Amino acid sequence: MIAMTREKVERKDIFWYIILRLIILTSILVSAVVIQFAGAPVFPIVPIFYLILVSYLVSAIFLLFYSWGKHYGFQAYMQIFFDLLLITAFVYISGGIATSTYFLYALAVIAASLVVSARAAFLAASLSAILFGLLVDGTYFRLIPYFSPEHAIRLSLGSVVFTMFIAWGTFFVIAFLMNYLSGNLKKARNALRLAQKELIIKERLAEAGRVSATLAHEIRNPLAAISGAVQVLKNDLRLDGEQKELMDIVVKESDRVSQSIDQFLDFASPVKEVFSEVDLSGLLDETLKMLRGSGELNGTILVTGNYAESGVRLFASANQIKQVFWNLAKNAIKAMPNGGTLAIDLRAEKKSVKIAFSDTGTGMTDEDKAHIFEPFYSGFENGRGLGMANVLRIIDDYEGRIEVNSELNKGTEILITLPLRKI
Repeated sequence: MIAMTREKVERKDIFWYIILRLIILTSILVSAVVIQFAGAPVFPIVPIFYLILVSYLVSAIFLLFYSWGKHYGFQAYMQIFFDLLLITAFVYISGGIATSTYFLYALAVIAASLVVSARAAFLAASLSAILFGLLVDGTYFRLIPYFSPEHAIRLSLGSVVFTMFIAWGTFFVIAFLMNYLSGNLKKARNALRLAQKELIIKERLAEAGRVSATLAHEIRNPLAAISGAVQVLKNDLRLDGEQKELMDIVVKESDRVSQSIDQFLDFASPVKEVFSEVDLSGLLDETLKMLRGSGELNGTILVTGNYAESGVRLFASANQIKQVFWNLAKNAIKAMPNGGTLAIDLRAEKKSVKIAFSDTGTGMTDEDKAHIFEPFYSGFENGRGLGMANVLRIIDDYEGRIEVNSELNKGTEILITLPLRKI
């Protein structure tokens, strides 16, 4: 018993248990008064009044313990135990096995499941079966006198055993069902709490994103003005080698910051896209041409795969798909600073399109894989950590999925699955 009382019992559950008991007692009291005035009592009314009065006193005592604010688990078990004793007394006064008042044991079992735990519910069912069994056996074999002589109805042993087994089965079935229902209720409650916390976090992040986007807009305009002014000065002024080099650094870094801001704005405030049927092979070819034109895709990297002749088409936004291809290709190129092979494959299936980017680069650590889609986290020295976050956002918008398979010093494979959309 002491070990069981260590189970966590919430203060509010104890309070509602006490209130529920008072409601049930009041209902029984009202019923007894109605029966009394009706003039046809089915069991002794006065002893029932005394029993209800004792129950009220017990409730008052437990209410004082509740106000004390300690040992809620112990108090819960004591309430269940005293309730079972009071129910047994009520069943005895009302006629024992000759009546159906033993259903009140079920209320104690339900309370044990809701207030304490599954183990407490089965304990209450077991004690109910023991107390009811002792009461029935005692009265049947005349070890306990009937409370009223009119209750002494001689029943067959088979009828008594059948009634006892029905009652016992009812107690344990109720315990099982209540544990099942209360378990699901607790899971749903925990899930709701978690969802509420996540919603609060997302609302705060959304607000932070809106503020950040506003700041990024405010930074981009003067940054463009600074970059333009520096380029004009570089062309108009006579600068020596070191001064010209410093001017080039200012322009280059301004462009890099401007690109970062543009990428952040794409991530934080995506514009409304226009959807149409696009040729994925053509978009990939355009992306690779831009990378070759910028010098990022040089002769040290061999591009292979079936992308050129696949002919895969998808109803999508060409701009978004280009962003995905651009970021995946750039990451693969960065992962192969000394050259390697980039394999790009497209495959159309019955209900989806598969896009695979595989490189023979440096691969990723477990930490990099765990944080690859987090904004501002990058596994590269000069990375800004927004490329893969942008890719994930776009894939999520298409209700697709993305898988990352990588082994350190052996390479990385990014596999994207996009569902086919209706035109």
